[in-house]
Amino acid sequence: MNQPQPLLSRAVQTLFLLFLVFAGLYFTKSFLVPIALAGVLAMLFLPFGQWLEKKGMNRTVAAVLCVLVLLIVVVGFISLVSWRVSNIETNFNQIEQQATKYYNEVKDYVQQSFGVSVQQQKQIIQKQGSSTAGTIATYFAGLAGSFLGTLTTAIIVLIYIFLFINSRSHFKKFILKLVKPEDKGNALIIIDQSTEVVQKYISGLAKMIACLWVMYAIGFSIVGVQNAIFFAILCGTLEIVPFVGNITGTSLTVLMALAQGGGSSMVIGVLAVYGSVQFIQSYILQPLVVGKDVDVNPLFTIMVIILGEAIWGVGGMVLSIPLLGMVKIVFDHIEPLKPYGFLIGSEDNGKEDDASFMDKIKGWFTKQKH
Repeated sequence: MNQPQPLLSRAVQTLFLLFLVFAGLYFTKSFLVPIALAGVLAMLFLPFGQWLEKKGMNRTVAAVLCVLVLLIVVVGFISLVSWRVSNIETNFNQIEQQATKYYNEVKDYVQQSFGVSVQQQKQIIQKQGSSTAGTIATYFAGLAGSFLGTLTTAIIVLIYIFLFINSRSHFKKFILKLVKPEDKGNALIIIDQSTEVVQKYISGLAKMIACLWVMYAIGFSIVGVQNAIFFAILCGTLEIVPFVGNITGTSLTVLMALAQGGGSSMVIGVLAVYGSVQFIQSYILQPLVVGKDVDVNPLFTIMVIILGEAIWGVGGMVLSIPLLGMVKIVFDHIEPLKPYGFLIGSEDNGKEDDASFMDKIKGWFTKQKH
């Protein structure tokens, strides 16, 4: 009669422990996000650092060069975006004229539909403008503070990356000291595979983003969007933030197309390009370029992205998938946790690893047996 009580007690304790873990992650995000981001980037640059060390270079110097390469890539990308933005500024007068045109059309629509005259609309806007003057000043002050905070975080991340690469042997020995001697071999496998899955995921993601740049540039150029290359880079790069990023980039492209004078046909064209690229990305690029490096069930992929955004914001969305891939590797190599690794893994895990790409395509159109 009393047997269900211990089971209920353990369930309550487990739920309470999970609540404490997620609460701790939420309230310490300003401390943990830079560490997690630096750890992922350090794993990405680890092969380059090891290659430099094999050439006879000191580990500290190799770690510094890894950080410098990352800086060059980031600065180069920012410079490219700034160059395209400066080109957009040359067409600012045209964009301003189109925006004024749409603004006047909205005012006429409000007058005809709701009976609010243009003069009354101006008075309402003036009242709102006077009441929000302080808010705008507060907004710009907050924006300046956010920029300084972001700059400080970026510097901290670079320092963490250097320390992780330079002191990786020390951290590895620490992890091995935590496990029993008979479990050290399994721990080494977990460390190596966790590092490998992050490297493959990020390098595959970078290749896929480059492909998206090309496809978006071709599509937007055919549609007739001005500064198509800039918006192609914008839409492709925002793919770093799953689901939300590409929708945001496409929405900005649609708004800019309207501001540039494009009609409904251009908007439909931009949306068609977006749909086509997303189809190619999901069913061709993802299997070919990224592959099954992070072998996670799509349901848990969406869940972990939502959970990452709730706990760590945008940083959590970016880091959620590689971190979940690492967690799955840990689950797969620890006997009591293997059922959970199976649960969050892909449904076809082990069945399609040796299948050719054409066989996978045929599999999409055939009925699966369960």
